[in-house]
Amino acid sequence: MILYYRLCVLFRILAFMIDRISENQIRDLLMGFPCVAIIGPRQVGKTTLAKKIQKGYESSMYLDLEFQKDYIKLEDPETYLQQFEDRLVIIDEVQRKKDLFPALRALIDQNRRPGRFLLLGSAAPDLLRNSSESLAGRIAYHEVTPFLLPELQNRFLIEDFWMHGGFPDALLNQKYWVQWMNNYVKTYFERDLPNLGFPADSITGERLWTMLAHYHGNLINYAELGRSLELNIHTIKRYIGFLKSAFLIRVIEPFHLNVKKRLVKSPKVYIRDSGVMHYLSGIEDIDQLQGHPKKGASWEGFVIEQIIPLLSANRKAYFYRTHDGAELDLVITRGGRPVVSIEIKFGSEASPTRGNTEAVNTLKTSQNYIIIKDNEDYMLSGGFRVCGLETFLVKYLNI
Repeated sequence: MILYYRLCVLFRILAFMIDRISENQIRDLLMGFPCVAIIGPRQVGKTTLAKKIQKGYESSMYLDLEFQKDYIKLEDPETYLQQFEDRLVIIDEVQRKKDLFPALRALIDQNRRPGRFLLLGSAAPDLLRNSSESLAGRIAYHEVTPFLLPELQNRFLIEDFWMHGGFPDALLNQKYWVQWMNNYVKTYFERDLPNLGFPADSITGERLWTMLAHYHGNLINYAELGRSLELNIHTIKRYIGFLKSAFLIRVIEPFHLNVKKRLVKSPKVYIRDSGVMHYLSGIEDIDQLQGHPKKGASWEGFVIEQIIPLLSANRKAYFYRTHDGAELDLVITRGGRPVVSIEIKFGSEASPTRGNTEAVNTLKTSQNYIIIKDNEDYMLSGGFRVCGLETFLVKYLNI
């Protein structure tokens, strides 16, 4: 046990040494907004990132609301925080004290100096409703994801990264990956989600998440999920919306260009972290993954989670599918207009299908990619570029 805790300390140090793409983006936001919120799932590295940013400030203060002594300090937040008007104040686990936000608004309106508050929370703004209502125009949100491929700089084989996912403790301590994942899932549904107001009991919530892992990469069938869990469709949709706002799943909507076409209208669902998806699917190592029927869908979700967090703010991601067989895994839009099409393939067959070609011809996207696992980069007739994931992220993502 002592060795395990020593390893945990070592892995925390290693995680601290990995430069996150978000770091400079958050520093920039702190120069323009009085309040910045770092949001993202539990254990994603928000605290590590905030403490790295804190080192760049001569005067700062850190409060963690999971500690009772820090929570008590903010019983009268205006009185306490007024003492530190000239400092950067970092408040971790801010979702534990939602009544804090009106006080922050009053303090900011007294002094709108940029970089006054850095908030850390494990929920999207719609679950921190008080912040979006109280701090409108005063706060910038920045989502931190699990590790992204460019951040790792070849420290890991892509197969290991894909298999174990991007949570720092899970990836850096692969020997204890199963135990870590088990604790992570249990803690989320027994403690973290109830604290955020998740309306279902922990058993139902975990069952739903596990069932969504089996839907990973497919259209959501709300009726089927409802029958399995003995819940109505409205309740299922509400639970799925909650899991989405907690950064546990990604729901991708279909792109509708021509209302006359017979288009698929149901969204697709993905477990956001590939390691969590594999754990929920009973996959414990790369050999099991290579032979698993969800291998292709898993790779598709992994690629999507490497791309979407790196898109510019004015880019939106959809999928495209018609009942006639035209389809694309990702369609990236700019100003509502499709500009990039992406098809994701795991196997060696890299040529576009007839459905891919038909979709591109309909959408008239100017850039069309087939992303594969191998490190390739070449053009095909018909305007498709075949390339590996890392090549796409480094060379072609600036779209």
